[in-house]
Amino acid sequence: RCRQALEQARVAVEDLEDMKAVVKRLEEENTDLRRQARHAEKEQRSLCSRAEGLQEERLLAEGQGLREQIQAQAARMANLEVSGGRVATAGGAGGCV
Repeated sequence: RCRQALEQARVAVEDLEDMKAVVKRLEEENTDLRRQARHAEKEQRSLCSRAEGLQEERLLAEGQGLREQIQAQAARMANLEVSGGRVATAGGAGGCV
């Protein structure tokens, strides 16, 4: 009986040591996963900031393109008015037929 109890105690100690090793490994994995999560959050914030910057650049470029189109249209209208004025002066009908 005493031998059986000692054997059970020895097995229990081995099981406990195995469990301690598993706990330690899981704690290390948890620490590593937390570190990876912090890194991913930082990278995500950086990517969001970059995306906002790119979107702002795109909007500014679109705005500049629209300004250029408006200026070109205004120039065309000014040319038409000048041409219309010459026709009105030459034809006497104000450019209307």
